[in-house]
Amino acid sequence: MNTKEILEKYKTIAVVGFSDSPDRDSNRIAVYMKENGFNVIGVNPKLDGKEIDGIKCYSHLRDIHEKINIVNVFRLAIAVPGIVEETLTLNPKPEVIWTQLGIFHDEAKKLAEENGFIFIENKCLYIEHKLNR
Repeated sequence: MNTKEILEKYKTIAVVGFSDSPDRDSNRIAVYMKENGFNVIGVNPKLDGKEIDGIKCYSHLRDIHEKINIVNVFRLAIAVPGIVEETLTLNPKPEVIWTQLGIFHDEAKKLAEENGFIFIENKCLYIEHKLNR
């Protein structure tokens, strides 16, 4: 499944590493996706329980009580294996784990794919959405 098909099919995105600062890419991209019809959820322990730009925030993925389709990662590569492991515990499970530009982790990718996730790495949601409209 390519990025265009993913963004046409899946509409609920959890942004891990979401920021309340409009200067940060994680905030700008999350707000853009929300403004373009996606249900966006922020994941950041510092923002737990807050709503930023209409985006409800949670401390961890496991705290979200609605179906997530895409786990979008705005964290350093070293954090990706733990995010994949947490995603494995979710029920229902998301379909896609997506890391932003510059974020690669071969072991996390292998673990995700072995467990049935679509794993997109080193791609920007905003750019992919704009390219495929």
